[in-house]
Amino acid sequence: MRVRPDGPSIHEVTVGGNTFRVVLSPRADAAHTYLLVHGIGMSHRYLRRLHAELAHNHAVVSIDLPGFGGLPHPPRELDVPAMAAAIARLLAHLDLPPVVAVGHSMGSQWVIELAAQRPDLVTHVVAMGPVADDRHRTPTAQALALALDIFREPPLANWLVLSDYVRCGIPWYLRQLRHMLAYRIEDRVRALARPLLVIRGARDPIAGAAWCRRLSAGAADAETSEIPGSGHVVQHSAPRGVADAILAFRARQELR
Repeated sequence: MRVRPDGPSIHEVTVGGNTFRVVLSPRADAAHTYLLVHGIGMSHRYLRRLHAELAHNHAVVSIDLPGFGGLPHPPRELDVPAMAAAIARLLAHLDLPPVVAVGHSMGSQWVIELAAQRPDLVTHVVAMGPVADDRHRTPTAQALALALDIFREPPLANWLVLSDYVRCGIPWYLRQLRHMLAYRIEDRVRALARPLLVIRGARDPIAGAAWCRRLSAGAADAETSEIPGSGHVVQHSAPRGVADAILAFRARQELR
């Protein structure tokens, strides 16, 4: 385990042959634990700002999934349901209480599937910039939207995305892209027994407003939130706004 003097502990954990990187900010007095899951090609690095915001008052765990962030590839192919099952095994291994599962981009697929498979491990689900829009579900459409988003992100966000893509590698990215485009997230939200919050940046060309509304409408208990001025990597460009939206959502749910 590696412990930063001014931040969370970072260590690698292998469960069921799959190696994860776990970035943990524990709090003995925390009423809630937040799990942050990156998207395709990415790592925990672009979740650091949101992690720090939530860690002021809550326990937070960010993870790098097998094959991402320079981690070894898993011993077998992991589609979305298999990756979600692997995350469930990791949570059981870490002996965490039920989490608020927060995913970005393809991470939204993984956390929604996690909650659908194992509602005992999840209290709430947050989908930030969810993919893939059912009316633009092709590699070309996704690539064009990603290219457009580059012009809507701050330089540091673009550097994090591009450098993590390099660490991930094109072959693994393309294998996961196939799974991302095949996964019908709009169908799986109907299986959720936990409240869902869909968050998007107001300038996000990947997770459009109409798509996010359709996705939210498919769940039994869901809300949407839009963060002004932000693109797809909303949790990096507006971490306070995203954290506030998540905390307010959870607080409203608890008042019911």
